[in-house]
Amino acid sequence: MPQGVYSFHDPHDGTPRGGERFICAPGPMGWRYTGSGLPGPGGAGSGSSRTVDLTVDARGRPLRVELVARGWRVRGGTAAVDGAAGVLWVRGPADPDVAEEPVEGRAKAVGFAGRSPAFLVAAARLLGLAPGQSVRVRLVDLTEPVLAPHPCDQAWALTGIEEHPTPIGPLAVSRYEVADLATGVRGVVHLAGDVVLAAPGVELEELDGPPNRVWPG
Repeated sequence: MPQGVYSFHDPHDGTPRGGERFICAPGPMGWRYTGSGLPGPGGAGSGSSRTVDLTVDARGRPLRVELVARGWRVRGGTAAVDGAAGVLWVRGPADPDVAEEPVEGRAKAVGFAGRSPAFLVAAARLLGLAPGQSVRVRLVDLTEPVLAPHPCDQAWALTGIEEHPTPIGPLAVSRYEVADLATGVRGVVHLAGDVVLAAPGVELEELDGPPNRVWPG
């Protein structure tokens, strides 16, 4: 059961943006990730109030997602939209005493995206690419700091898999190229099992326990 710490930074100028302490593990239904935010430099910002809880099935489809940030909460999961596969979410104040009605949304999308590396792991599992394959996919991006949901189209390509020696045997590291089709911005994601080693704006700082290499299903 790997657990550790990711650090976040601005992918353009390297400015630190806090981080996330996480733990993840496969289970009978698929895979679950929980994370809690860490504040930015000097304790500034509200990073420590961030939480993420993501459960996906064996194919990577989101069964349950709950994010909290900057006083907002989003809960979501898979749902049919006009007879096609999609996702459903409800966004509202995290404080139940705030007098503001939650707002429900739906979109034809295969999953969610967000700052947490959990969403990269889930997307890679969902797409199930073989080396050399690429695909376009629509996700709903839960944009921080206020978790504003909006659909985004991405292109994913698995450009290679390399094995690295470790004390417990070879570790396969997958290299994905991911592009935002609206902006043309491209980045590289390095994934080992269910742990992101590096991605745009993300670095793995600590890891206790090896990545899970195989999920159920």
